[in-house]
Amino acid sequence: MQTNFAPERLDEPAMQASEKILRTCVHCGFCTATCPTYLLLGDELDSPRGRIYLIKDMFENGRPATKDVVQHVDRCLSCLSCMTTCPSGVHYMHLVDHARAHIEETYERPFGDRLVRAVLQAVLPYPGRFRLAVMGAAVGKLAGPVLRRLPIVGARLGAMLDLAPMTLPPRSVLETPQTIPAEAPRKGRVAILGGCAQPVLDPGINESAVRLLTRMGLDVVVPKGEGCCGALVHHMGRDEASHAFAKRNIDVWTREIEDGGLDAIVITASGCGTTIKDYGFMFRNDPDYADKAARVSALAKDVTEVVAAFGLPEPVVKPGKVVAYHSACSMQHGQKITDLPKTLLKKAGFTVRDVPEGHICCGSAGTYNILQPEIAGRLRERKVDNIARMKPDIVATGNIGCMTQIGKGFGDRGAAVPVVHTVALLDWATGGPKPESVI
Repeated sequence: MQTNFAPERLDEPAMQASEKILRTCVHCGFCTATCPTYLLLGDELDSPRGRIYLIKDMFENGRPATKDVVQHVDRCLSCLSCMTTCPSGVHYMHLVDHARAHIEETYERPFGDRLVRAVLQAVLPYPGRFRLAVMGAAVGKLAGPVLRRLPIVGARLGAMLDLAPMTLPPRSVLETPQTIPAEAPRKGRVAILGGCAQPVLDPGINESAVRLLTRMGLDVVVPKGEGCCGALVHHMGRDEASHAFAKRNIDVWTREIEDGGLDAIVITASGCGTTIKDYGFMFRNDPDYADKAARVSALAKDVTEVVAAFGLPEPVVKPGKVVAYHSACSMQHGQKITDLPKTLLKKAGFTVRDVPEGHICCGSAGTYNILQPEIAGRLRERKVDNIARMKPDIVATGNIGCMTQIGKGFGDRGAAVPVVHTVALLDWATGGPKPESVI
């Protein structure tokens, strides 16, 4: 794609990167075939190619974001399916992230939109606040019909209430910083990301991961001071907040690297993994953090990558279950991890089936199912329809957002199909407890 940036516009490193991305695009349109919003809405401007045109015009001319640009960029899920499809290697993720930051700097959203986004930023990245909010949502469900009729914010409040569980699991022992020693002959030392929403909604995921990793011969460190990876606010264009979260984790993990060495930083939420693996790019121009961020990104691994690298223990039970594997967008498109989780599940004794249209997003996408509930709901129904066709005993996936989204879809239908994290199934097969939701 030909670009016409004035030289002064390219003084900024972020604009230099975006201009390079724009020039990589050749207008082929392959991306439109796999874009969920184009698939549903049929509008060129709701495809990656259309958004690229809008972003290019905005950046080249130094314009503030307009209502039209904001609408179409906001509808992007950042599923990154377009990056998997693109034959030219257009790094759409970095381009749309830059556009979102520009929107936050130059566009004043309506009050209701600003309010919802401020609440999400103030609550979701903090486990304590999020736990209180979920507990409050259980009461708020009683007033759901009234809240849904509120002007401007009603649909989003309704989406929040729908996604919130009625009860929460007990707090995990892993909330306390500690080192869990290897149970088998020691092979290495890893740190595990606690995260923000996941330890509130399903602390059993990391508990399963720790049991499996220590069974494999790894010391597992729960570091003091780490928290949200920054992904949730990063995808809202709030770079200052996301970079602050990232820097805190980089500092924590750097201390662990220097104190005892780390063979990996284990991530059990693929959405977090995609962002942490991108820290090196995020801080490439920061003299204080560039090297540390690159080192952290290189060590960041999805839990399935670590299990494969160090060796899955031999199964001790025969689950005999049919598993529909849902590959989260952040896993297959963001991190390019496709067959590995399925290979591990098969080795553990499960019968694994691919989901039709597996490349299409379930509609979770971080906070997307709250900010764009209508589109997210349509994508969820499409995903659940495709999974149901496989007649599985269990749905496995590697991202808490997808688990919540798909679980709600089956719950709305009254279908008792458990949605379980991949690592919980691997833990069960190799000696851990059977996941509670599995019959």
